[in-house]
Amino acid sequence: MTRVLYATVEETAILLREGKKYRHERLRSADMFTVTEAASLLNVDASTIVTWISGGRCIGLAGPDGTLRIPRWQFEPSAWSAIQPIARSLGTRDPWQVLVFLETPAPALEGLTPRVALERGISIDRVLDAAIADAH
Repeated sequence: MTRVLYATVEETAILLREGKKYRHERLRSADMFTVTEAASLLNVDASTIVTWISGGRCIGLAGPDGTLRIPRWQFEPSAWSAIQPIARSLGTRDPWQVLVFLETPAPALEGLTPRVALERGISIDRVLDAAIADAH
């Protein structure tokens, strides 16, 4: 018996539709900042935030209209210094991939999300190991 390894056209359409719905809802979440709000919180210029996003220092997610939204929690000390190393360990600069990794429970972290693991003081090395495993 031959096992089908690929999704059908219909299954693919459903996956894409669900992904679009997730992104839309996530961008509208209460924990998302605008560039201006993030700049005000951190007492820097908005251009600094944009530079950090383009350099991969922080996560900036573009909405359908091109407006950037920024997860507020990443500016907490436990997460701030971890964003770039995590992206490198994942082998990506795609902010959505980094965000999804940080917000998805990881078996290697006893089912905690990497974000929560960092907040609870689990070592960055363990989180980076989980990212490397996730990337493969």
